[in-house]
Amino acid sequence: MRLLKTPTVLPGFNISLGITVLCLSLLVVLPFAMMAVSAAQAGFAAWLDTVSEPRVLSAVWLTLKMSLLATLANVVFGTLTAWVLVRYEFPGRALANALVDLPFALPTAVTGIALATVYAPGGWLGRLFPFKIAFTPLGIWIALVFVSLPFVVRAVQPVLEELSGEYEEAAATLGANRFTVFRRVLLPEMLPALLMGAGMMFARATGEYGSVIFIAGNVPKVSEILPLIIIGKLEQYDVQGASAVALFMLLISFAILMALNIGQWALGRRAGAKA
Repeated sequence: MRLLKTPTVLPGFNISLGITVLCLSLLVVLPFAMMAVSAAQAGFAAWLDTVSEPRVLSAVWLTLKMSLLATLANVVFGTLTAWVLVRYEFPGRALANALVDLPFALPTAVTGIALATVYAPGGWLGRLFPFKIAFTPLGIWIALVFVSLPFVVRAVQPVLEELSGEYEEAAATLGANRFTVFRRVLLPEMLPALLMGAGMMFARATGEYGSVIFIAGNVPKVSEILPLIIIGKLEQYDVQGASAVALFMLLISFAILMALNIGQWALGRRAGAKA
């Protein structure tokens, strides 16, 4: 049985496909499968009891809520950042472009310590606010916004670079205001990239640990994130419990990412049909 319906001029398809499948199986599928097996050893009833604990459900809700809020914030500010970097020339533009990737380069623990120091009640910025930022859910949100900003910027930036500014000038010449230009000209082109960046960013935010642990405060049912629950169970040698919670979060994240991918596919198909 032929794997390709039509011949290809590129050599080495079969061996490349085999290596790809092997790498994905060893690095992605196998760890997730072992986690599912570990969680299933205690039975479905025990798994359900573990993931339905009030402390776990509170951590799940807090993690998902803060990840979603960080995603929404970065969809706006990340798009704006990409727009400025692509459309404008200004002193320090190269430095600003490099700083976007700083959250990727910094160790997450360094990020968490730095944010906790700045936003602590006695920190440089924390002392300026009448309310507490560090060691609250607000601090978690700030940390997630910081570490996930590059995903949207780097997803939207190539689209804006390929989209000539002449389209916007033509729309403005025809009488369209700035909002109409964004809604009718820019947004349809950026939307698939925005969905991809938002999905990757949400996945990163839900599993973020190092940058959040120092600024969260980790108060049960208040500012305790789900990765901390998993680490706590592992420290108590409750591997099955940790696997159960991790599997529960994996299922939720997978469902959300699948919905985003379906939306991206539908948008691409509709754009292809119009073309």
